[in-house]
Amino acid sequence: MSETIMDYPLRTHDKLRFSDTDKQGHINNAVYSTFYETGRTQTFEEAHKAADNDDCEFVIAQITIQYLAETHWPGTVEIGTRIKRVGNSSLVLEQAIFSNGNLCSTGESICVQINTASRKSQPFDDALRNYFESLMEN
Repeated sequence: MSETIMDYPLRTHDKLRFSDTDKQGHINNAVYSTFYETGRTQTFEEAHKAADNDDCEFVIAQITIQYLAETHWPGTVEIGTRIKRVGNSSLVLEQAIFSNGNLCSTGESICVQINTASRKSQPFDDALRNYFESLMEN
């Protein structure tokens, strides 16, 4: 079965810029990390609305990107995000980038919630855990 943007409960987009291109004329590999950041930012902005507390933020512990097809300027890309696993204070996000409906890249990020004052990991509250679990792949 082929992945589509509809396989991801959170969807957003980014505009491709000419400055994103490289010597070969396609979107540079480094720009994909920025696309994935767009999806993570949306995810965590929604998470803050769902949380019972506001004394935390998220940091990235690891990111892995697979490049599957070239993407070319001009245009836009769609970014899909879903949750793969929810831990005590960390979660794994699965993401994908689509251009013209074609899967171009997949990524996986491990993110940790930290307390803004102590800068140490902080367990998810029940409301936040429920929100993240609602974004898991069926």
